[in-house]
Amino acid sequence: MAKAKSSRQSGKQSPDCTELAVLELQEIYSAETQLTRVLPRLAKAVESTKLRQLVEERQEEGERILKELDAALDEMEESPGRKKNVAAEGLINDAREHVQEIQAGPALDAVLIGALQKTEHYCIAAWGTARSLAQAVGQKTAVRAMERALKEGGRFDDKLTQLAEKEVTPALVSEAPDEEQDEGDGQSRSQRKAGSQGRAST
Repeated sequence: MAKAKSSRQSGKQSPDCTELAVLELQEIYSAETQLTRVLPRLAKAVESTKLRQLVEERQEEGERILKELDAALDEMEESPGRKKNVAAEGLINDAREHVQEIQAGPALDAVLIGALQKTEHYCIAAWGTARSLAQAVGQKTAVRAMERALKEGGRFDDKLTQLAEKEVTPALVSEAPDEEQDEGDGQSRSQRKAGSQGRAST
């Protein structure tokens, strides 16, 4: 039986728990940095006042997370690093493209809520992973930062869902036209249906 290749032979690394915790925190730092840059643009693009307030609250939360990450990484004698979080970049670019492609109104608000929740769900998974790793190596500052982020992230996600269900989606539905005009004769579908039913009954 052939022996498994060592990490040196395969060219792959085998980081320990502390190194993995640092990597996760650096990934989160990159994600939050990217997010805080795009959130002001999203806040300007939305129509719902409540959604704008939530986006602004998330902006403040992101800035707090960055400060706490700075403290945690400094305690671990590490820096935030320069590697870009490509997963977060893709989610954020998706939200940015919606702003460019969809007219302001309930439709844009609805898709931006979805984009924000996708990004937040990614962040929640990352925060949970980082908390577990930091807890395993006794990094209490990082653990506290991630626990707070998880609580705030859960509340933010719930508020977005409630806003979508109670305000944004109903506004989007009510905005749809009641009747669609036929391009050929100018009649609506309901008018054509009523006429066909009338002829069938005679």
